[in-house]
Amino acid sequence: MTRSSFRRGGPPWWPAGEPWPPRHGRFGASPDARRRFFRRLLLIAAVVLAIALSATFGAVWLVVERFGAPGWTAPLAALVVLFAMGVVLARSVGAMRGFVSPLNELMEAADRVADGDYTTRVRQSGPPPMRRLVRSFNTMAERLQDADRLRRDMMTDIAHELRTPLTILQGRLEGVIDGVYEPDGKQIAELLEETRVLSTLIEDLRTVALSDAGALPLSKESIDIAGLVRDVARSMQAEADRKSVSLRVTASPDVIAADADPVRLREVLTNLLSNSMRHTPRDHAVTVSVTERASAVAVTVADTGEGMTQEQVAHMFDRFYKGPASQGSGLGLAIAKSLVTAHGGAIDVSSEPQKGTAITFTIPRRDGAAT
Repeated sequence: MTRSSFRRGGPPWWPAGEPWPPRHGRFGASPDARRRFFRRLLLIAAVVLAIALSATFGAVWLVVERFGAPGWTAPLAALVVLFAMGVVLARSVGAMRGFVSPLNELMEAADRVADGDYTTRVRQSGPPPMRRLVRSFNTMAERLQDADRLRRDMMTDIAHELRTPLTILQGRLEGVIDGVYEPDGKQIAELLEETRVLSTLIEDLRTVALSDAGALPLSKESIDIAGLVRDVARSMQAEADRKSVSLRVTASPDVIAADADPVRLREVLTNLLSNSMRHTPRDHAVTVSVTERASAVAVTVADTGEGMTQEQVAHMFDRFYKGPASQGSGLGLAIAKSLVTAHGGAIDVSSEPQKGTAITFTIPRRDGAAT
């Protein structure tokens, strides 16, 4: 169905003959129409109960007379039944009103949420099942509000991160065209570096998007986690020497096997090590330890840097979150968490100000390798 036909006739599931879009609210009726509907529903229920009451009254009268009850026994019994049925009727109407009123509020709130007002909340009232329904609705609205806020913040952050390298590229190229800069190898190399920054950011965004969609590709194979950790540490030794940071690896010399994507796992380790060395003072140490657990392998990257507050720890895996001294895009740790989660593992952090930070991630061991 084309977009224009959709506008004319509505979606395929829309009832035939009904106008599209609906003339009233999203649930096909205005608030006044819904109130009239619920009033009619209560009236119908009252009429049905009144008929049942009359029938019961007559049946009791006939039964009592059939068995030859003397004097006022028949009408008295009928009146007792009438009184009992009246009490039942009153309680039934009260219960229906207690159910219908919050249901009407819930439907009106659903209309407002459907129109984009995620601040809508419904007062909890009515019987316990209705209260549970209202709590679930309020929780849903709150999560939608948080998701909408994160989406807006993410769009703002993406625009900000893309703007910086693009502005540099544009300014340098304009300078070359205007003759301010010489089109020599130095300028070209600097421009190429900015394109690499853009490429890295775009690839990070792609990884995050694939992770959200549950479509992050992994090429798993049986690998030695301890050996992979040592390889990554050797590749980053030059950076550690440049920053005068001691890089240590603590792991068993035996093979510690796990099913994992070595490229993605290397990305996680590189990110965690780079982050730890960035926040570790000169002449301090960063330690990577590998330990075996019953059904998983745990890798811990610990530093002796400035540490973090509990508020910073709570947000460190959020996208585009940057600490006070952060200079990156704010995506590295979020991607690390996504990659670990995609492996079926978990990642955790412990930190205290002025005492350093330790980040531990676990991945399942290779099938049959558990001891």
